[in-house]
Formats: sequence, C-alpha cells, structure tokens
Amino acid sequence: MIYKIRIILDAEEDIFRDIEIEDGETLEVLHNAITQAFGFGGDEMASFYTCDEEWNQDEEIALFDMGENGSEIRLMNETFLEEVLNEKSPKLIYLYDFFSMWTFFVELADIVEKEDGRSYPNVLFSFGELPDSPPEKRFESKPSMEFEDPMDNYDDFDFDENWN
Repeated sequence: MIYKIRIILDAEEDIFRDIEIEDGETLEVLHNAITQAFGFGGDEMASFYTCDEEWNQDEEIALFDMGENGSEIRLMNETFLEEVLNEKSPKLIYLYDFFSMWTFFVELADIVEKEDGRSYPNVLFSFGELPDSPPEKRFESKPSMEFEDPMDNYDDFDFDENWN
C-alpha cells in the first residue's frame, strides 16, 4: 500500500509537502524524503515523535542512538511506517536539526494502491518556500504559582540569637 502523507512546517504561513511512500518503508526513508523535499542537506540530527490527536509529543524515534550502552531508544532504520503511522494513529511530529529546531507535523492523509511504473517515495505537491531560518517557537507559559515568603515573619522561627 502507498501512504499519502502531508508534512507541514510549524509556522504561521502555510508551508507543506505531500509525499507518497510505501507503507513497508522505514522512518529513515521518510526522514530522507522529507529532507530532500524541503531542501535540507540531511546531515543534521533528527527524530520522529509519536503523538496523540492534539499533537502532544510521546515516544521518540531517533535517527541515531546517542545514549549510553544498552539504551532502549527506538531507531528510524528499525521502525516501519505501518508500525507508527496508520488510520488509528495518523500523526507524528518530526524534528530536524536540534540546534535550529525545524519542527514539522506529519499526517497520514490517505492509503492507496501502488501505481505501476511510479517510483517511491514521490513528492506529490509542494506549497510554500522554506524560510532561511526556522520559525520562532512560542512556548506556552504556565501561570506562576504564588507562594508566601516564609522569611516575611521571623517571629515564627525557633531561632536562638546567641547560638555561638
């Protein structure tokens, strides 16, 4: 089967690529297709993340294992598309270049039959130009908690002024 996937840059303006890829391919093949479709060199670290319907990030699937010996991280070259991207879980987050933080939303749009004579992966549609630098991230700040300063009232402390 062929997955039709839309990869959207996390930006205010619409910038996306539609890619066709075989469902039996690895995430590393999808990673390479994304870097080529957006014009990246492909020489930076990258990871996919599973997520829920609201794009809340979950498990990391890395390009390389940068952890200590025996770490349990999933790798792109060992993870097949059909394992993490399907009708029940149609979304992934893709992060390219951990210093620049290019962030993309990956969504399964359709599953179709393979066409004879067509090579995959295939860029179906390209919309928008990639900016020179990644869009600035706006992280939501949680409201700060108000705490009483315990040092406001020294009378409550059991303090011996003549301790030495």
